Amino acid sequence: MAHPTLGFGQNSPKPSCAKPLYLTFDTGHMDIAPLVAEVLNRQKVRVTFFAANERTRTGDGSLGAHWAPWWKARAAEGHEFASHTWDHAYWRGDLKGVEPRFRIRPSAGAFAGREFTWDAKQYCANVAYAAERLQDHTGKKPLPLFRAPGGKTSPKLLAVAKACGFEHVGWSPAGFLGDELPSETAPNEALLKKALADIRAGDILLAHLGIWSRKDPWAPAVLEPLIVGLKERGFCFATLREHPAYQGWIAAHGR
Repeated sequence: MAHPTLGFGQNSPKPSCAKPLYLTFDTGHMDIAPLVAEVLNRQKVRVTFFAANERTRTGDGSLGAHWAPWWKARAAEGHEFASHTWDHAYWRGDLKGVEPRFRIRPSAGAFAGREFTWDAKQYCANVAYAAERLQDHTGKKPLPLFRAPGGKTSPKLLAVAKACGFEHVGWSPAGFLGDELPSETAPNEALLKKALADIRAGDILLAHLGIWSRKDPWAPAVLEPLIVGLKERGFCFATLREHPAYQGWIAAHGR
């Protein structure tokens, strides 16, 4: 979650205004990814992408070869990247025992929809592999951060991830932009209005590169009006490399 009250380090990079926001995107079916990139480039907004190898409408997965040029182009524009686990692997529960073990259900890959027991090594490997593929595609080291699918974690899971070099990033309550919600009950106009009213300085915002179930896609339709409206309210945008809660971790872990 965001920690807007924490101060910036004296020698650390600073956002360009006193009211920073941290826009993040998780992967999805990727159909809207080129349009999202156009908006971000036009508005000169840099974001942090959390990537898993999710099923896509075009190509061989969001971290497959088909989308590699898209990721490389985003790196050239100055965006940041982090893991969303390779198999978009949902934490379902901790298992009892001295050694940490978890019930995990991937929603991508060959074993999507099945539940498995993973130990710490298996979970860390899945987080790390997404980061490795991002580096292959972008030529840029991803941040030593990750986001668990659905934001579902436990203290034990977070401790395991930290031990293998990954700090978890959720999102702010007002930063849930609603693109996962049904269009019928959460139309774009209502989501835009709510976001513009509720978002505060320091918030981490969450959207996706395509939600399969949403009939009226949130992005890019809402994305540009939201960015423009937030800028008019005095906000600026920064990547998580500049977030005060994560700067120390990123510096210490040398990525």
